[in-house]
Amino acid sequence: MTDEGLLKPALVAAVATCAVAGLGAGMTDLGPWYRQLVQPAWKPPDWAFGPVWTVIFVLAAIAGVMAWRQAPDASSRHWLLGLFALNGALNTLWSALYFKLQRPDWALVEVVALWLSVLVLIVVLAPYSRISSWLLSPYLLWVTIAAALNLATVRLNPPSP
Repeated sequence: MTDEGLLKPALVAAVATCAVAGLGAGMTDLGPWYRQLVQPAWKPPDWAFGPVWTVIFVLAAIAGVMAWRQAPDASSRHWLLGLFALNGALNTLWSALYFKLQRPDWALVEVVALWLSVLVLIVVLAPYSRISSWLLSPYLLWVTIAAALNLATVRLNPPSP
């Protein structure tokens, strides 16, 4: 692949990553509703979420570019793009459900799909690039933690009738 052929996937990954991160951050409102939620004692501090998500998004972008470079044909690359787009949409949807609609109970259902989308990415990327697949493991771990936190929050704050 030429240098020019490498630049385009890297730019697409960077733009897509920034778009997903920006949409998610834009929907994350730590205002009065969020602050009144009873949280489990083991919840990470709010300041930790930004740096953790930044690292996860950077690793995901790198994983995507590496797998893209190793994909054997255009059909495989389009499949990879579709899986990453689905994952980005699910990631953004979780923030919308939890923060914008203030429905942690709905977000708890959706986080299962988000978790599965990360797992599918790990499995699908492995044949193209084992390193890419491993780069997504912190993402799966963090979504697992987020799901457990989401579950604890729902249990501690039952929805109003």
